[in-house]
Amino acid sequence: MTRHARNCTAGAVYTYHEKKKDAANSGFGTTSRRIGKDSVKSFDCCSLTLQPCRNPVITKDGFLFDKEAILTYIIAKKNEYTRKMKEYEKQVKQDEDDQAAKANAEEQKKLHKFICTEKNIVSTATASTIAEQPSTSGAISNVSLGKRKELPSFWLPSQAPAAKVSRIEKPDSKVYCPVSNKPLKAKDLIEVKFTLVKDPSDKKSLIAKENRYMCAVTHDILNNAVPCAVLKPTGDVVTMECIEKIIKKDMIHPLTNEKLTEADIIPLQRGGTGFATTNEKLEAKEQKPCLQV
Repeated sequence: MTRHARNCTAGAVYTYHEKKKDAANSGFGTTSRRIGKDSVKSFDCCSLTLQPCRNPVITKDGFLFDKEAILTYIIAKKNEYTRKMKEYEKQVKQDEDDQAAKANAEEQKKLHKFICTEKNIVSTATASTIAEQPSTSGAISNVSLGKRKELPSFWLPSQAPAAKVSRIEKPDSKVYCPVSNKPLKAKDLIEVKFTLVKDPSDKKSLIAKENRYMCAVTHDILNNAVPCAVLKPTGDVVTMECIEKIIKKDMIHPLTNEKLTEADIIPLQRGGTGFATTNEKLEAKEQKPCLQV
């Protein structure tokens, strides 16, 4: 038996190796891979701009935003609501005017019919004379007896039927969070205070540093792999380990000795890591061409 070449395609079976090779070339199939570092939002980055926050604020659901970005978003949504509300009010006023014009037209039609009825009262002799005359009421012409206005003409733009104007729904006055899609108010935003890592030997800028912030209590380094939470009264960021082992014992703020409740502890939503166990509903979809066998 002769020896086959490495890339021989004369075989009758479509092998697994050939499928993997063709799938890699065509982009077909399910791609399972670890997410790169550049594809993951850092825990201290804004959920809108995806850049490190200069003035970080957090929502009740734990989503971090830059104060300037989220306030700009809220103002833009309110301006959009104002514009849509003006269009809706204009539509309502137009409907009221149309109803009034329709009612006025009905009154005019009844009045005209009454006047025509009064004018057509004639004597019996005149009526009998009219009855002897040939009637033209049975005419079948499309233009007789005022039917010209009733029958549309599809080859004349002036008499062609027109499409109905689309209706505008009443806009919702609430502003929703761009991430959680829950109602959002500017007064509900909580200012966040990150504790900087003090390293005199590190002369890099804050953005260039790999370890930028630490826990306000234990001074543990914060990153995407470390679950964090924000203490609502002061806005300090601490680790969940600190909360479980220190704060939840007596529910007292370790820095200010204030009494805390469960609502004062807001878990900080992370951007995810390259490991599936630390992500929450992290999924990427990509449309690829279909490979037919």
